[in-house]
Order: sequence, then C-alpha cells, then structure tokens
Amino acid sequence: MKSLGYIGAFLGGALAGAALGILLAPEKGSDTREKITDTIEDFLKKHNIKLNKKEVGDLVDDIQDVTEE
Repeated sequence: MKSLGYIGAFLGGALAGAALGILLAPEKGSDTREKITDTIEDFLKKHNIKLNKKEVGDLVDDIQDVTEE
C-alpha cells in the first residue's frame, strides 16, 4: 500500500511540474488551459483513469489556483 502512495505522489508532482512549465510559457491563458486539459486527458486515457470533462476541467482549475499562490 505504501508503494501506491509513492506512485501517487510522484504522478501528482509530475503533473504539477508539467502544469507549472506550461503556465509559465508565454502564451495566451486560454491556449495554455487548453494544452493543460489535453495533456491531462491524454495522461488519464493512457493510464485508463475515467474522469468526465467537467472533472478534468476542475482539476486544471485546481492546478492553476495552486500555481498562482
């Protein structure tokens, strides 16, 4: 069970790092949010994790809120 925690922490950190990198890129906010959403959707599909579009959007918003602090 501990290994699942480590894997979750690693994946969360990787997603947060990718989101930060994308958010700091010099592009329009709408383009950046779309890229983040697409990246997360690709990740979820690759790992067979089921979330609906609204849940993915909420996740993107949460990541954006954390990076603005």
